[in-house]
Amino acid sequence: MKKVRILSIDGGGIRGIIPGLILARLEEKLQKESGNTDAKLADYFDFMAGTSTGAILVLYYLVPGENGKPKFTANDAVKIYLDRGDEIFDVNIWQAIKSFKGVSDEKYDAKELEKALDDTFKELWLSELIKPCIISSYDIKNGKPHFFKQHRSTNEIYNFKVKDVARATSAAPTYFECALVKNEIGTSYPLIDGGVFVNNPSLVSYSEARTMTFGNIKNPTAKDMMIVSLGTGSTPKRFEYKKAKDWGPVSWIKPSLDIMMDGNSQTVDHHLCQIYDTLNNKSDRNNYHRLTPKRLTADSAMDNASQENMAMLKEDALNYISQSEIDEELDAIAKKLVEYVG
Repeated sequence: MKKVRILSIDGGGIRGIIPGLILARLEEKLQKESGNTDAKLADYFDFMAGTSTGAILVLYYLVPGENGKPKFTANDAVKIYLDRGDEIFDVNIWQAIKSFKGVSDEKYDAKELEKALDDTFKELWLSELIKPCIISSYDIKNGKPHFFKQHRSTNEIYNFKVKDVARATSAAPTYFECALVKNEIGTSYPLIDGGVFVNNPSLVSYSEARTMTFGNIKNPTAKDMMIVSLGTGSTPKRFEYKKAKDWGPVSWIKPSLDIMMDGNSQTVDHHLCQIYDTLNNKSDRNNYHRLTPKRLTADSAMDNASQENMAMLKEDALNYISQSEIDEELDAIAKKLVEYVG
């Protein structure tokens, strides 16, 4: 039985280690279920969506290797975070002085991020990725969302270098400067992190898939789709009224970003649960999966990439997937992904 299999990954900076490790475990289970020791995530998803760090993971999974097969494993993707996270989120003395620790300028120099993206994606174009995907960002010049769509990138207007797509979707306000990227014909777009309006892109992936054709399934509805949505384990922030009531514009900057991102992620999950709960068939109702730790022992700050905190994020992820109910859910997901190839 054919279903449209969708993977969606939230934003969350260095916390991308968490969905990265969950998906590495899922890839192992797919290899076991399919009997193919070389199976990779992109072999079993028809469409992917990502915001910020989630988008970087998605783009990484879709890099072509030999014979149009996925080049990298899910473990390869996690290695980028563990190997280069502390370099990307490193504040040099001059940047700290110039930005007043992120108040008057971006907190981090984007050079290390851009170098990591360039080393990873080189001169690859969006049109060369092996599966369709949608990546979010926000156009500050035109005041509207900007979505990079691989399935439209055969048109040079919608074709961008993959490293530029990754740079744009991860240009988190106050952390990295706005990205200025060009399409294949040279038109420039000033873009920032899509997390400011759609940190959880699951509903975006659902909406976009509704307009597409996958094999013999045209304009699929919820009953035709299986959505696997991964969060980055953020613990929703709580603020005391006595403190918050006297905050000024500067004090509200960081809390506002946290609220926007966490609030969107929770809202999207709520509405997708409602959509799937309306389906008549029980097995169809169970085809929406949301995987994310509800509590972290690690610091949940999206930019705490100290070796100690990255180790704790890794431990949080491993503890989460070692829970019997999560392990069973990953088994069920792997089984259905193989079954729904059609």
